[in-house]
Amino acid sequence: MSDDRPLSLLGFDYGLRWIGVATGQTTTATATPLTRLGAREGVPDWEAVKRLLDTWQPDLIVIGLPLNMDGSESDLCVRAERFGRRLTGRFGARVAFQDERLTTREAYDRMAGKPRKEADHAIAAQVILEDWLAARG
Repeated sequence: MSDDRPLSLLGFDYGLRWIGVATGQTTTATATPLTRLGAREGVPDWEAVKRLLDTWQPDLIVIGLPLNMDGSESDLCVRAERFGRRLTGRFGARVAFQDERLTTREAYDRMAGKPRKEADHAIAAQVILEDWLAARG
């Protein structure tokens, strides 16, 4: 993406049971954990997604791409890509993907003994956004 204008972002850590969400922006290249959404076999509550999009009005959505450690596509990659296409189809959202290898581990490290609850998914989404911002910068 060569667009240099400031962008508001939503990041998604896609999963089959939970989808972590973070917000960020390119002006200061920062991201903040936001929430997690429940999912059934990877299908979110689309109304909850719509509320997030309406509230945050992101210029771009960055979705973590769960590659295998050797860089090959995992089974979950296909589903994450489908999730991205559905965001575009349903809401006209602009979507990008970011390698998310080790983001969950990084989220746990950042939590340093704090209760997992919903924060780990949102923090993983934050790490995905931070990685995307770093790759862009």
